[in-house]
Amino acid sequence: MAEITFDDFLKVDIRAGKVVRAEPFPEARKPAIKLWIDFGPEIGEKKTSAQITDHYDPEGLIGRMVMAVVNFPPRQIGPFMSEVLTLGVSDDAGGIVLIAPDQDVAPGGRMH
Repeated sequence: MAEITFDDFLKVDIRAGKVVRAEPFPEARKPAIKLWIDFGPEIGEKKTSAQITDHYDPEGLIGRMVMAVVNFPPRQIGPFMSEVLTLGVSDDAGGIVLIAPDQDVAPGGRMH
């Protein structure tokens, strides 16, 4: 992958958010879950679709902290408009494992 500058990195706004609502997304081409994530008073609540069904179910995601890119343009995913990109890492089998802070942080906290 090409190197980027620190200024390039600063353009990507990655924030901590708390999942406040989650639903199955049966209309998606690949198994996915719809998420509504609270990023605090500055950004508010944003929605997204995440292909995380290998390790997560909607009920278990409520209240969970996640990290997401909040400054990408919205993207249409089937009948759903995704407003942020929730971040994760692939496990050995290709399932996505969510990235989250390992201590309590306020929704909307920016990654440095």
